[in-house]
Amino acid sequence: MKVSELGEFPLIDILAGMVEESRNDSMPAWQNLIVGIGDDCAAWRVEPDHVQIGKIDALFENIHFKLDTATWRELGWKVLAINMSDIAAAGGMPRYALVNLALPPDTEVENIKDLYRGMLELAGKFGVAIAGGNISRAGEVSIVLSLTGVAREGRLLSRSVARPGHQIAVTGSLGGSAGGLRLLSQNLDLDIAARDSLRTAFMTPFPRVAESLLLVESGVRCCIDISDGLVQDMGHICEQSGVRGRIHVDRVPRHPAITANFPMDSVLMALSGGEDYELLFTASPETMAKVNRALTCPVTVIGEIVEGAGVELLDSRGRVFTLPQTGWDHFKAGRRTTK
Repeated sequence: MKVSELGEFPLIDILAGMVEESRNDSMPAWQNLIVGIGDDCAAWRVEPDHVQIGKIDALFENIHFKLDTATWRELGWKVLAINMSDIAAAGGMPRYALVNLALPPDTEVENIKDLYRGMLELAGKFGVAIAGGNISRAGEVSIVLSLTGVAREGRLLSRSVARPGHQIAVTGSLGGSAGGLRLLSQNLDLDIAARDSLRTAFMTPFPRVAESLLLVESGVRCCIDISDGLVQDMGHICEQSGVRGRIHVDRVPRHPAITANFPMDSVLMALSGGEDYELLFTASPETMAKVNRALTCPVTVIGEIVEGAGVELLDSRGRVFTLPQTGWDHFKAGRRTTK
């Protein structure tokens, strides 16, 4: 059945039913939700001793995805994950999501249910409540999601507190999402393990929410998630903190599947590919030692903060490494799609 045959309000009823079935009253978000789907506005109580933080992001057909390479379930997961990653980069716990869908009339209802299945699967892992949203008609699919979260007062992570003497570190490995984009856009014939790994990195990234809370507990205060590319996002920290970031290229952890399948391009993918949604953070060596004891995921120190401005890349011999592209820009880099 198509959405034009079902109608807007019956579709909302279906999605509201799916959300209600996923409800978990043991989670703070659900406990504090006062008004959910079905009213003009959602409403929730603000938790004591916490500040509220918010984020909005979107996926647009033929700009961020194509329906012949991405599944609806993957899109649901990803649009929530990319918002959750920003909440994590602020040191927060995600709580409430509002979803705006713009759909062509011939969209299948089952596809929208799959979209919500992807969102609800990830939401359930972190106690996020889908609190409401909007549905409208459009020529192409757009999925816009707004997410709020909470963080402990006085313990927010930000981009503006990097200081000379800090070390620079990242969680996980980088470049997998760029490899996944290449895999799908070029329909590459890689082995099954590589295909699955790269597709997962690109389409269903797992936000580092738990890790960010451990960073906060360890004393880290400067953080950003890697969405536009390592070098470009490091540049955001440097600009807002008024410092220079020195990155040693040979220390940057690369996703195993890109080093195996794209050896000539793996460094570029790791430095500027973007959409890895790992955490990039700075801290004193003493704090970094605490981080390494607290986190179970890989943490790699890739450089240091020094006096100056901008980002400096050095190769294994200490020579300046020149990068042709620092990262993603929505208006300068053209379109980023899966085909």
